[in-house]
Amino acid sequence: MTTRDTEPVVGPGQGYRVEHEIVVPVAAPELYRMWHDLSLIGRIFRHVERVDQLSETRSHWVVPGPLGTKVEWDAEIINDVESELIAWQSLPGADVDTAGSVHFHACGPKSTTVRVVLRYEPPGGAIGAAVAALFGVDPNTTIAEDLLRFRRQIQRGEVPNKDVVDVASEDSFPASDPPAWSSR
Repeated sequence: MTTRDTEPVVGPGQGYRVEHEIVVPVAAPELYRMWHDLSLIGRIFRHVERVDQLSETRSHWVVPGPLGTKVEWDAEIINDVESELIAWQSLPGADVDTAGSVHFHACGPKSTTVRVVLRYEPPGGAIGAAVAALFGVDPNTTIAEDLLRFRRQIQRGEVPNKDVVDVASEDSFPASDPPAWSSR
C-alpha cells in the first residue's frame, strides 16, 4: 500500500467532478493489475492519446484538446491499495489540474464494480470547459461510454483497445442485461 501526504491540486468543491461505475465480469485483483498498467489506460479511454510511465509512481499524460491542441501533464500515484484502489493527481505546472481514482469492489468471485472518480480544472476554467464541450470533448459522456466499451471488450475476451469501433450505450444491452453503470 502506498499513500503520499500531498496537497490536493483540485480540492473538494473545486473544478468539475465526473463519477461513473460499472460491473465487469472479472475478479478485482485481475482488474487492479490491468489498470495498474498505465499504458493500458490509453487503450481503454479514447480521450487519452497516451500515458508514458516515468517511474513506479509517476507518469506523463497526453490528451487531445479542441481544435487539434494537446493537453499534457505529469501525474503521481498518491494512494495505491492492492486490488482496491489507485488514486493519482497531476503535478504542479500541469496544463490541467486533475485528480482521480479508480476503485475496485468485488461483488462476486469473478465480478467487480469499477468506479472511476475524476476531478479536474480545465484550462480556461468554465469557458474552457464550454468550448471543449462544443467540440465534443465532454469527460462525463466520454468516460461513461469508454467504461461501457471496456466491459463489452472484456465480455468478448478482447484486450481493451480504443480503436475498436463499439459505440456502447444503454441501448446496446438487451433488456434482460441492463448496464450496471451509473453517474453520480
